[in-house]
Amino acid sequence: MSGRIAGRYADAIVSHSRLVVVLVLLLTAVVGAGAAIGESEGGGIGQFDVDSEETRAQEEIDATYGTDERIVAQIVVRDEDGDVLTRESLLEGLRLQQEIREDDALNATLDEQGVVGIENVVATAAVFEDRQASATGPPDTTGQPDTSAPTLDEQITALESRSDAEVEALLADVLDPEGEQGPAGGSGGTGDPYEFLPQDYERGSTTADARITFVFQVDDSGPDEDPEAAYDAQVAIDRLVEDRFDDAFVFGQGITDEASANAVGDSFAIITPVALVLVLFALGVAYRDVVDVLLSLVGIAVVMAWLAGIMGWLEIPSSQLLIAVPFLLIGLSIDYSLHVIMRSREARAGLLDRDDTAAADGSSPGVRAGMRASVGGVVLALAAATFSTGIGFLSNVVSPLPAIRDFAILSAGGILATFVAFAVLVPALKVEVDDMLEGRFGLDRARQPFGAGAGVANRVLSGGVAVVQRAPIAIVLLALVLAVGGAYGATGIDTEFNQADFLPEDAPEWAKSLPGPLAPGTYTISDDAAYLGDNFRERGEGSRTEILIRGDVTDPATLATIEDATANVDGDGTLVVRSDGRAAIESPVTVLRALAAENESVAAALAERDTDGDGLPDEDLAGLYDVLYEADENAASSVLYRSGDGDDREYESARLLVSVRGDAAAQDAADDTRSVASAIEAESGGSITAVATGGPVTTAVIQDALLETLVQAFAVTLVVIFAFLTVLYWVRYRSLSLGAVTLAPVVAALAWLLGAMALLDLPFNSETAVITSLAIGLGVDYSIHVGERFIDERREAGRTAASRSEALERALAATVTGTGGALFGSALTTAAGFGVLALALAPPLQRFGLVTGLSIVFAFVSCLTVLPCLLVLRERLLAWSAT
Repeated sequence: MSGRIAGRYADAIVSHSRLVVVLVLLLTAVVGAGAAIGESEGGGIGQFDVDSEETRAQEEIDATYGTDERIVAQIVVRDEDGDVLTRESLLEGLRLQQEIREDDALNATLDEQGVVGIENVVATAAVFEDRQASATGPPDTTGQPDTSAPTLDEQITALESRSDAEVEALLADVLDPEGEQGPAGGSGGTGDPYEFLPQDYERGSTTADARITFVFQVDDSGPDEDPEAAYDAQVAIDRLVEDRFDDAFVFGQGITDEASANAVGDSFAIITPVALVLVLFALGVAYRDVVDVLLSLVGIAVVMAWLAGIMGWLEIPSSQLLIAVPFLLIGLSIDYSLHVIMRSREARAGLLDRDDTAAADGSSPGVRAGMRASVGGVVLALAAATFSTGIGFLSNVVSPLPAIRDFAILSAGGILATFVAFAVLVPALKVEVDDMLEGRFGLDRARQPFGAGAGVANRVLSGGVAVVQRAPIAIVLLALVLAVGGAYGATGIDTEFNQADFLPEDAPEWAKSLPGPLAPGTYTISDDAAYLGDNFRERGEGSRTEILIRGDVTDPATLATIEDATANVDGDGTLVVRSDGRAAIESPVTVLRALAAENESVAAALAERDTDGDGLPDEDLAGLYDVLYEADENAASSVLYRSGDGDDREYESARLLVSVRGDAAAQDAADDTRSVASAIEAESGGSITAVATGGPVTTAVIQDALLETLVQAFAVTLVVIFAFLTVLYWVRYRSLSLGAVTLAPVVAALAWLLGAMALLDLPFNSETAVITSLAIGLGVDYSIHVGERFIDERREAGRTAASRSEALERALAATVTGTGGALFGSALTTAAGFGVLALALAPPLQRFGLVTGLSIVFAFVSCLTVLPCLLVLRERLLAWSAT
């Protein structure tokens, strides 16, 4: 767009301001209607499809193995200085279960297994003792004891009838590794008692400082819906637990969801008033005029209406990736608004030194003349920033990930809306409002632009001009050194995705002292997750990976391979290690041994095929697997896949279920699982293949693919913007260097940001990678405004200045104090408003606040230091080449 076309555009906006306002508002109503008409569902980062060996293995497992669709919550009772295995503590656990069963709503969410803990194991053993005693009679009595599973009432009665000493003796029998009621002999079908005790529990001891109870739930929600009934039940159970125990907690997805939602609510209850006050204060300082502040807020409201409407019309699902979009648009909106209004003020104050801004009688230009000069002067920069930033974000539409494409479309649409609001609506609306206030009420609407005059901001910006002129090379070298350091630091940034990083943290003491509704709740969920991961083998989502074994799974050597590979597992990693020192890995080996301990047919079949006495079969493994299926098909089918019928049956694959720490990073869990899989393949000599998969592994694959896509999008964005700026400046000024010069500060700011993230130990994952898009979006916007203003001022000063150095000095001063003042107000407002999120209780909001604030500050500093220096050096190089 040439200067002549820009002038015609400005004249059209100003001359038909009322019509422009009406048309834009009507268009906003049409677009915004999408928010009410369209349907937008929720989406998540993990709902991406990535074609990989791991995801294909997971699909095969889902199709061939029985999947456990139960929801699991965990109740942890602890007493760090005491014992949770006392008679009274165990009875309290049973009474809690009874209270849950008696609540119809809670009981409806439990599956057949219901609630199971060490208290059930001990109480069941007590019931069996009582039944055995009652079955013993005179010599001619042939009665046999009842072996059915006892009810909760029977369990409670059995324990209540015993003394503390008798319960301790019963515990000693149950927890004796060699006892008949211990793990080797079973415990009435209630499972291995050791899985309910901490990993550091000393086998054989009758005391423990903590225990865990599992709550198995079902929910009839659809496959694409959250099991709200089960999650609500977890929250209700948590309240019952708090009433019964001094130190206990419930952990489950319902608990974490509620804590996260409450933490976000508490965070915004504290932060929103502070952020609003800071933003309004910053806008007030920059504008010093209520009307201009309100006009900016109207423009922001229009942008948000467009954003909601676009999401509705296009049915874009909400996701974590989209959290950056409204913040990006608010930042751009404030920036665009300040440029339009401040340039208008400069024109009315006679600071632009343009012939077309003066009134016929030589007085200061009026409302319309000032706005005409403002729009004509900034619309090209606004259009260039809109196009380059919008195209940069839109380049993400090539991503194979749906949420990235949605992010690209929504960002580009929102950036276009920002241009419509502040390059079309706000100028026209300001003309109408100022005309009315001056014409009808006699109020002078001429205001001093921010950064002009003798204020603090002017002195700071003017000092920057002097430094830029005196030491441009030194500043550029310093910026380069910092950028290189930032890039080097970025190589060590944590790129792992850890779900525990999203758990809310407890509020600081100052926040808890706030009055009434502002006081946040107490959040221990993060500490609870860490305690659970450190001490217990967890159940439920994210607590288990899998290994799919293909090949000759009926070769006896395969079992020996699995045994050897899983026996030597690093206990310091993410894999859970039982109290006996072995990794908690369920495999055909463990299932075979467990069934052999309980079933005589399996034990006999195993002994018949074990020729060397090592406890593993050495021949006819397929026949032994058939015996396993006959004894317990559910257990066998959880680790083996058998196809066909009758004589055509064939064992095609085996599966290992690996317990991992629930609070571990997905990438760490994936790496440790892959290590086990690689060891199995290596031990087998190539006769079988082993592929790591499961929830944490596929999450890691998806996160890595997502991060790689975002990094590629960064590169594409920068290339697209560079190409656009190069073409733009060649067409306008026949310069091939201005594009690179304008983009250099953006790259420097991005490098600084990554270095700061490394210093602050902020992860660079799919969440923060999207947020760092702000550094590019705002950086390009800031840089274009500074570059365009400098070129424009340099051209004007060249006509009247006595020398080239004087023209350069005047251009720098006008650029840094004029456009720099607008940028300073914009950066101050957005950084203050969004940086306050660092005080939030929710870690994602904290990271968002820090990264957003840093990106704004670095973009501003780079564009007002590095870019002016590069422009000065370019001018001096051009002057030298011309001599």
